[in-house]
Formats: sequence, structure tokens, C-alpha cells
Amino acid sequence: MKKDIEQFTDRQAKIVVIAPHETEKIKAYWEKENIPYVGIPDPDGKIGKLYGQEWNLIKLGRMPALFIVDQKGAIVFAQYANNMADIPENGKLFQILEELK
Repeated sequence: MKKDIEQFTDRQAKIVVIAPHETEKIKAYWEKENIPYVGIPDPDGKIGKLYGQEWNLIKLGRMPALFIVDQKGAIVFAQYANNMADIPENGKLFQILEELK
């Protein structure tokens, strides 16, 4: 997503990452990697639980989940990953964002 941030912002999308870490760890990583979007700490998994995000210690912890939320606050797309690499291609996300216009 980072490499395509302009394409997301051109579509008026805002990226927010809810991370299973403490504030300090997120801040350090965001600064080191120059991440251009918001990171929200969720070390206890409270936000993840609200959205039904899976925890699986065998698969290294919290499974990725991706949501597109429209301007009214409705979830219009949700993907719950089966593993850490199960993330949709940006092209698919761009298509969904275009359909929202």
C-alpha cells in the first residue's frame, strides 16, 4: 500500500492500520519505514475483536484483516486473511474504491 499511496489518496481513501503493538513500537516502525498513513496501537486486540479479527498463535498471532469503509461508516468490503501473506492486490482495492464514487 505504501508504494501506491498516491493512487489511494487520488481516490480519496485514507489508510489506517490497527497494529497489535504498543504505541512506542508503532511510532518507531512508522518513523523508520516512513509510513505515510495512520497507525493505531491495539496491543490488547480490543479493536480487532470488535471486527472479528482472528487470533491464531500457530500462524504467528493476529491474522490480517482488511476493510473498506464508505463515507457513511458502512463496511463495503472485508477480507479476513487465512495467513500473513493473504492480502488483496491493490488493483482489487482500487476497483472497489472506484465503484464507491
